[in-house]
Amino acid sequence: MIPIVHHPAYVAPAPARSQYQWNKNGLVRDLLVAEGERVFWHEPEAMPRKWLESVHDPDYVAEVLEARVPREKERRIGFPVTPQVALRAQMVPGGTWLAAKLAQRHGFAANTAGGSHHALSDTGAGFCVFNDLALAAVRLVEEGDAQRVLIVDCDVHQGDGTAALTAGHVGIATYSIHAEKNFPVRKARSTLDVGLPDGVADAGYMAALEETLLPLLDEFAPDMVLYQAGVDPWAEDRLGRLGLSREGLAVRDRWIGATLRLRGVPFASALGGGYGVDAMEVAERHVASIVALGVGAGLG
Repeated sequence: MIPIVHHPAYVAPAPARSQYQWNKNGLVRDLLVAEGERVFWHEPEAMPRKWLESVHDPDYVAEVLEARVPREKERRIGFPVTPQVALRAQMVPGGTWLAAKLAQRHGFAANTAGGSHHALSDTGAGFCVFNDLALAAVRLVEEGDAQRVLIVDCDVHQGDGTAALTAGHVGIATYSIHAEKNFPVRKARSTLDVGLPDGVADAGYMAALEETLLPLLDEFAPDMVLYQAGVDPWAEDRLGRLGLSREGLAVRDRWIGATLRLRGVPFASALGGGYGVDAMEVAERHVASIVALGVGAGLG
């Protein structure tokens, strides 16, 4: 059985002028409900304000929680921050943190939202408001729940915000494998960045992943991994530039799960990116990713 973290606030009403698929998280929930006894459910609490302010600028935190984000920041985020979006932004990091705590008990757990790796200290960006990965990692280390947290980001876009927000933190390392020519144009510096040329397909992707991630696991020796499980490396993703097949995504995630299980490293996944005109198709990709991770971790 796979522990799943979900909160009703993840499904916020779509704000005006938004290009983000706000129904995606609800569809992911519904598809996982259909998995029956294969999953069991947990509901998170909102990330406390003091932890939001440990990573993000307090003035920006106030702007979000009070739903008064300036228009120029909303443009960078990609949608207006309404009160419902503000609640969601505070709840999602709590979900990623809870998934990490559950993973310490079960080996693996999944959040049905999150992976907001573009959010920076004083602004959101790229459909990301607060950076749940950085927030969960900092809280785990600062509260003594983990000594070394590795954030593994397999989204097609570089985890620039995560890298920037955790830079210099001795207990946190970041890994990003992404399409080099994709968003963001200006990349941050992760502990290890693997920028791939356009069109890399299944075999090339897995070779690059294995050749670069395994040495980092050996060197950093994490006792917790937070996994950004973006499904936008798929060849037909609307915002991707790589060439993975559906089976290639599944191979990636089974390998991640099995590799960490064999090393005895608990890991929690956040949803990450996935884009297309058919929201159900996108949700199916995300659910297949969670199931594949669970199989790799020995829970599927």
